[in-house]
Amino acid sequence: MGGRNLFFAAVISFSAALITYNIIISANASLKQEFPGQSATKSSVDPIIRMPTDSSKKKTRRLFHTAVTASDSIYNTWQSRVMYYWFKQQKLRHPNSDMGGFTRILHTGKPDRFMDEIPTFVANPLPDGIDQGYIVLNRPWAFVQWLQQVNIEEDYILMSEPDHILVKPIPNLSRDGLGAAFPFFYIEPKKYEKVLRKFFPEERGPITNIDPIGNSPVIVGKDALKKIAPTWMNVSLAMKKDPEVDKAFGWVLEMYAYAVASAFHGVGNILYKEFMIQPPWDTTIGKSYIIHYTYGCDYDLQGKMTYGKIGEWRFDKRSYDNVWPPRNLSLPPPGVPESVVTLVKMVNEATANIPNWGS
Repeated sequence: MGGRNLFFAAVISFSAALITYNIIISANASLKQEFPGQSATKSSVDPIIRMPTDSSKKKTRRLFHTAVTASDSIYNTWQSRVMYYWFKQQKLRHPNSDMGGFTRILHTGKPDRFMDEIPTFVANPLPDGIDQGYIVLNRPWAFVQWLQQVNIEEDYILMSEPDHILVKPIPNLSRDGLGAAFPFFYIEPKKYEKVLRKFFPEERGPITNIDPIGNSPVIVGKDALKKIAPTWMNVSLAMKKDPEVDKAFGWVLEMYAYAVASAFHGVGNILYKEFMIQPPWDTTIGKSYIIHYTYGCDYDLQGKMTYGKIGEWRFDKRSYDNVWPPRNLSLPPPGVPESVVTLVKMVNEATANIPNWGS
């Protein structure tokens, strides 16, 4: 027993030393000097226009591992449980898909009571005060720990989030060394070229090498992500420390940091608009694989959207930041778009079938 305690003490001490080293480096050293893989070059294939194409050859499975970062808050936990329920359902219904294993990366430093329900890796959080109240900064640091400490069988990683619901199995959309990512309209590297050049110097190439993406949803090669993740972490910390950059990017700062890190290591991305939809603005499911319920859905009883005003009927994940959503949420009134109806029905199916819901 004493030997085991000594081992865990040594692991904790090593982790603390490692994060302290990275923080000191990112705070005081030139970013150009600290990035690994300086010799990486940008792919000659334009990731913006190249899209996946069907092959006449027999398809071979290229498995990817799904990873979701989360805290142990009620808000993150209920979303993670719903997300994992639908991950399991899609794998069960489509056993020949490219979907491999699943890990919730819990960045709290301690296990919670859902370890037996959801495959979980416990990562250490950043030291107190480092995130400056921006808890998302724990995401890249958690990925660094997971990638360094776990033997991941699959060759690819899908970075997903708790508020993603899988409406169909996701194929491996990455191709030819490129990642596959959803393009966000509010990630605008050209608009912020001045501040981004602090982290992506001109010798690395044109600012258009930085794709308009975040880290999620992204499917990327495991070996590529092992190079990207430490840079993503250091750029995130450095951006948050810079008042000009922090003001420019706000709540999407960590997304910009991933886009910069991916470009810095020469990993371009296929921009796949049908990767996911975001109700209520996207009204149909179409060919999409994920429902991302980041926005509130508000409607009157005639089915008219009242965005910006609390509707007579509403579904907003923020209504359940400290309480579990009840089972059997009321369905939207007639006239509400398919995307919102499907979202609520899928949440209801999950909560009806997850044991001990709300406990």
